[in-house]
Amino acid sequence: MSGAGEAERSAAFYGRRKGKPLRDRQAELIGGLLPRLALGLDRPAPADLRTLFADPVADVHLEIGFGGGEHLVARLRAEPGLGLIGAEPFLNGMAKALASIERERLAGRVRLHHADAVPLLDWLPPASLGRVDLLYADPWPKKRHWKRRFVDRANLDRIARVLRPGGIFRFASDWPDYVDWTLRRLLDHPAFRWTARASADWHTPWPEWPGTRYEAKALAEGRRPAYLTAERL
Repeated sequence: MSGAGEAERSAAFYGRRKGKPLRDRQAELIGGLLPRLALGLDRPAPADLRTLFADPVADVHLEIGFGGGEHLVARLRAEPGLGLIGAEPFLNGMAKALASIERERLAGRVRLHHADAVPLLDWLPPASLGRVDLLYADPWPKKRHWKRRFVDRANLDRIARVLRPGGIFRFASDWPDYVDWTLRRLLDHPAFRWTARASADWHTPWPEWPGTRYEAKALAEGRRPAYLTAERL
């Protein structure tokens, strides 16, 4: 795919940017806390991403499209030595996550990107992350919209570049077609190895999985989520 094609697509991986009007406190967090935590992609990334964080961290992971931040905050709470970079273009989700980050005093171990994740992946240094999570991304179910799905060869190349050998890419979705789509592309990619050992593995939540509001909605509506784990070779 040409560079022009990728540039054209990079603005189309997500849908709306804003929902209901923000409450006063949410607007304050967007105007105050977010600029303090936002990554400046206009400057080169540090070779050691751990230096991005105010608190000491042992490793750095990335979550693409964290929604309201339920999983991101749960991981920060459960893993005191972890630094997390989160990308989320949806304003209301970002505001909700910021409220949790402030309430639980987690700002020292999180950095945020309030935009599409493609420029962020291109900014990050090679082999700089231990894990990348893509959880309940928009499945773009209509065939004419499949080109807008985040998982494609170009983005898997990007994820492979920023993961160190032995690093992990995790994908969760309640949309069977998108799960099949993603698994086929992972199996075809030379940098990844699917880690499933039994047929039940991809329908079994990860051991530390806290769930998300999107997953709760899917389960309530009778959809069965799948959980894919791939290792960077």
